[in-house]
Amino acid sequence: MIDLYTWTTPNGRKVSILLEELGLPYTVHAIDIGNDAQFAPDFLKISPNNRIPAIVDRKTGMSLMESGAIMLYLAGEHKRFTVEGPEYWRMVEWLMWQMGGLGPMLGQAHHFLKFNKGTSEYAETRYGTEARRLYSVLETRLDGRDFVVGPGAGTYTIADMAIFPWIARFEWHQVDLNAYPNVRDWYLRLAVRPAVQKGYHVPKFVTDIPMP
Repeated sequence: MIDLYTWTTPNGRKVSILLEELGLPYTVHAIDIGNDAQFAPDFLKISPNNRIPAIVDRKTGMSLMESGAIMLYLAGEHKRFTVEGPEYWRMVEWLMWQMGGLGPMLGQAHHFLKFNKGTSEYAETRYGTEARRLYSVLETRLDGRDFVVGPGAGTYTIADMAIFPWIARFEWHQVDLNAYPNVRDWYLRLAVRPAVQKGYHVPKFVTDIPMP
């Protein structure tokens, strides 16, 4: 049994999507970051950086914070949604791309283009431009591929699951997904998966998965 500490953010959703894809039993603990629940002492014992998501694997006793580490752990433990050989490191590469680039930069785009629009023209231009650049990077990667990594047309892995919830906020980024047809087709391919649909709405329903 997995204890999942999470909220309705892209980082939280990617772990709940993976848990649903794995078919693992898990207990959800909603950490309402809008009410500073991430600073509660009990949560800080699990996630010292006061960020969601975090997990506790009751079977192994392992507790982990940081969504990328959690995904690598779960995929490795259960030998699913990962790849072997050199492609393993390609998967890690794109997972780190999401963790180090896509997530932080799109997070800034959310901040200035949606929640604080009009406060800084410089920031809106900077992060809007960077968002479109990152979409273009993914567009190029998906040329002739169904999934981000793996042999041939690709294999569905944790790299796809990590990227998807961030792209699901394309409207917040002021991005037209139809301008990136490879990304759009990949996005729609994932959006219809039952586990993606279920995991997206953990710990609670906010909106339907946006469609282009």
